[in-house]
Amino acid sequence: MNFTDILTSKNYDVILFYIGFIILVATLFPRFLSNYIITAPIAYLALAILVFISFENSPLPHLAEHPYYGKRLTEFGVIVSLTAAGLKIRRPFRWATWRISFRLLVFTMPLTIALIFLFGWTMLGLAPATAMLLGAVIAPTDPVLASDTQTTPPLQDDTSSARLALTTEAGLNDGLAFPFTNMAIAMVLIGAQPGEWFLNWFYIDFLYKIIVGALVGLATGWLMAKIIFISPKPKTHESTLTVGLLALSLTLLPYGLAELFHSYGFISVFVAACIFRQQESTHGYLEILHDFSEEMEKIMVAILFSIAGIYVSHGFLDDFQWYMIPAALVIVFLIRPITGYISLIAADLPREKKWIISFFGIRGIGSVYYLLYAFYHAEFEQAKQTLALVTVVILTSVFVHGLSARPLMKKWVPE
Repeated sequence: MNFTDILTSKNYDVILFYIGFIILVATLFPRFLSNYIITAPIAYLALAILVFISFENSPLPHLAEHPYYGKRLTEFGVIVSLTAAGLKIRRPFRWATWRISFRLLVFTMPLTIALIFLFGWTMLGLAPATAMLLGAVIAPTDPVLASDTQTTPPLQDDTSSARLALTTEAGLNDGLAFPFTNMAIAMVLIGAQPGEWFLNWFYIDFLYKIIVGALVGLATGWLMAKIIFISPKPKTHESTLTVGLLALSLTLLPYGLAELFHSYGFISVFVAACIFRQQESTHGYLEILHDFSEEMEKIMVAILFSIAGIYVSHGFLDDFQWYMIPAALVIVFLIRPITGYISLIAADLPREKKWIISFFGIRGIGSVYYLLYAFYHAEFEQAKQTLALVTVVILTSVFVHGLSARPLMKKWVPE
């Protein structure tokens, strides 16, 4: 089965019904979870597994064999969450805002990629290109699942350096994982010897695409702020909804333009939201745009974790191997916390905050996007095995970080 077959099969009606049902759940369910440590992604995942495990066959094709539509869905989920994250960041272009996340981006991320590459190649028996891909997709933290660790909404002050660091890190490292994903693709298409592709990768995939993506974000964010903020503050439900829809423009315009320039749209979307936020710190539009983005994000989380539940109930068990559990524990409990803490040793932070920031390297939808993006552009060895391993890492992160984020952040890092 491929995705086009779904449109002419009975599965299409089932999927439409479930999407409608899960959107209803996503709209109403989170308010019932506010007093519990269980998070919405855990509930969506469990619900999808319970529903679809009774199906004899999966209503969707295998993601590793047909990555395109899964790539597009996860892509939209990430860019929506990047807009919401960028709108939260007060004073986004000051060193005080970035001093902690700078260490995480410059030191923790590449060190994490290198350690996971070595771990995957030497300990897990992955091919070099596949091991590099594993490092690239696992290294970025996830803005989609990090709501309990992110900083405050737009019209509230940022009072927690730890929350601010986790938000800014998740906002940028999703885009900064792209060069390393492209490196893994080059290793498959051209060869594992760096001399054959390194210069082109460095000048195009690393320098050009990062710089242009940032510039596109700066330009579109500034221009949209100038256009939108001259309008009066909305006073009715209808105008509020109209302003909320502008969040789609703030998401899609910088992303589409950056992609047309063959740069990194993830970076552009986050930078555009940051520069938009900087132009006006008190305008009522900010709160509406942020809330609308978060509502879209909730719906995308529900849909994407439903797809994850379908994969777990059909296909995952065929790809799963027992070594993946200890491997995921090493990545979640050792590699990220250690590399995170190393980068923060000289930071002016209390020790408990250093450990909190290092520990909450949440993995999620962004990792799936990069993996499916790579599978779409090249044929990797052990693709299904790698998808299963990344799924185990994400599930581990969802449960460990999801169940611990609220109580730990409340105790050690209050807003």
